[in-house]
Order: sequence, then structure tokens, then C-alpha cells
Amino acid sequence: MDKEMIEKVTRLVMEKMNDPKKDHQPTTSGVKIWDHTSSDKGYKTIESTTDTEAHIEGKAILSKFPTQQESKPTRSETKTKSSAQKEDSEDIQELKSKTPARIGVGRAGVRPKTNTWLQFRYDHAAAVDAVYGTVDRSLLEDLDLFVVNTKVSDQETYIRRPDYGRKLSDEAKEKIQEACKKNPQVQIIVSDGLSSKAIDENLEDVYLSLQQSLKSLGLDVGTSFFIEKGRVAAMDDVGEELKPEVIVYLIGERPGLISAESMSAYLCYKPRKGTIESQRQVVSNIHRGGIPPVEAGAYLGGVIEKILDYEASGVELVKKEG
Repeated sequence: MDKEMIEKVTRLVMEKMNDPKKDHQPTTSGVKIWDHTSSDKGYKTIESTTDTEAHIEGKAILSKFPTQQESKPTRSETKTKSSAQKEDSEDIQELKSKTPARIGVGRAGVRPKTNTWLQFRYDHAAAVDAVYGTVDRSLLEDLDLFVVNTKVSDQETYIRRPDYGRKLSDEAKEKIQEACKKNPQVQIIVSDGLSSKAIDENLEDVYLSLQQSLKSLGLDVGTSFFIEKGRVAAMDDVGEELKPEVIVYLIGERPGLISAESMSAYLCYKPRKGTIESQRQVVSNIHRGGIPPVEAGAYLGGVIEKILDYEASGVELVKKEG
């Protein structure tokens, strides 16, 4: 805005304020204002109203702004705020009781709290140990499980080349042919997968419970064994070698930052080369914090019975049940 415009606006405002047309006689008090547009060094006195509201011709109605004083919250307001914070705390506690996820852990500035950070590092280390660890051989001996290998030579290859973990080695196929029962109704196989700890923690309970369940159902069970560094699709090679009706594959799940000891059970009706993933079904999250191992073993027996009755698994089983 240029100087002339400022002067014009100032003049108009002053003229409006000095307009003698008044419908009422408010109490006034003089205000001295220096007219900077005049060479006269004197002051002009402008009357200002002390009314709470001054009516000026035109559309606008000018009034004094009320004096704003900072007021302290009342006891009732403080109590309401405290109750809201308490409810938020109760909501968070309810969420924490329903999930092991990291929620409501707080922070220190822009960083996690020390305890939260240390727990994160601990869980991450546990996940790494689960992937790179080995299954306790004494456990396999106690359960009478012999060991065979896939085409994987080391753990780095297993992680980088999943296709190698899906194929049994030639030595494994020979050993299976020599040691295992042919054409059983149910074949149980076990693998460390991506969590050796899952096998150490859960296998005994799941395996013994599953065997008991199958025995009570009167099903013919083959010779169980352990596949080191195996993937899920390794069951297809086992199916080709032993021709079972159903394979139950107990394998360690990929560890997360919540649990590094979770096991899955994959089931498939007559798995062979060319079997697609939709023909498999899985019971996952088997561990102390998920599906209890003993209950999982008993439940798997019922699922196997259903697969044999319908002669299907996976999506095909769902279609036939429907």
C-alpha cells in the first residue's frame, strides 16, 4: 500500500469518527492524535466512546473486545480431564491384554524407552538364533526320528535359495526308501524350517499328541523322520517316494519380533510333483503363546480324518465341505 493510499484511508476514518450525526449521546473522552499530514505540530482531539457498543453508519457494528482473563480450570473440569486420561489408559491396557504387539510402550523424546529398546534387541537376537540355530539331536533321538537332508549345503544357501530346500538330496531319497514304510495312510515329517527353536520347544508335545490322536482313530501311520533345512514343498518329494494318502509336515515358522518359537503344521492329500499351494492347508501359530502344542496335536488328528473322508485338502476340501 503506497503513502497516498495510507493518507486517504486515515483521513476517511478520522472524518467518520468526527461525523456529527449521532442518534445518541454517548459518554466521551478526548484522545489526542497527531496529524502527520499537516505541517502543524499541534494535536487533534478525537472523541472516543466509552459505551460498550458504538453504532456507526454503515453495515459494520464496532464494539469493544471483552477483556480476556486467564482462568484456572474448575475442579469439575480437572476431574473430567483426569477421567479421560484414565479411560485412555484402560483402553491401552485392554489392547495389551489381547495382543503381544508393541503398543503403548511410550518413548523418551524421539527415541524408544531403554527397556523397550533392550527388549527389541533381545527379540531380534532370538529371531536370528532361531534361524541360524540347530535342532537338539537328543530330542530327535528320543522321538526316534532319523535325519535326512535337502539339496542345501549350508544355512546361507538355505536362506538365499528356497528352491534347494524344496528338493531332497539323492542320499535322502535312498535312506527314505530303505527305512520308511510304503503307502501309509498318514506320513509325519518334521523340519527345522526357519526356526530350530520352534522344534526344540514344541515338537515333543505336538508329535506325541498327534500320534495318540491317530492311534485312537485307527489310522495307519508311516515311519516318521526329520528333514534338515527343508521347505514346505519338500513334502512333494516325500509323496513321490512313499505314496502316502496324507502328509503332515511339522515345520518351524519364520520368526518375528513377537515369537521366535512358533511352529506350523502343513497338511496335504496325496502330495506329488506338481502339487499347487492351494491344495495344502496349514495350522499355524503353534506355541505356548498361541495354539497350545498338546491341543494342536489332537486337533490335527481330526483334520487328517476329515481330509481322508473327503479325499481332498486345502481349497478343494473347503469346496467339498460346502
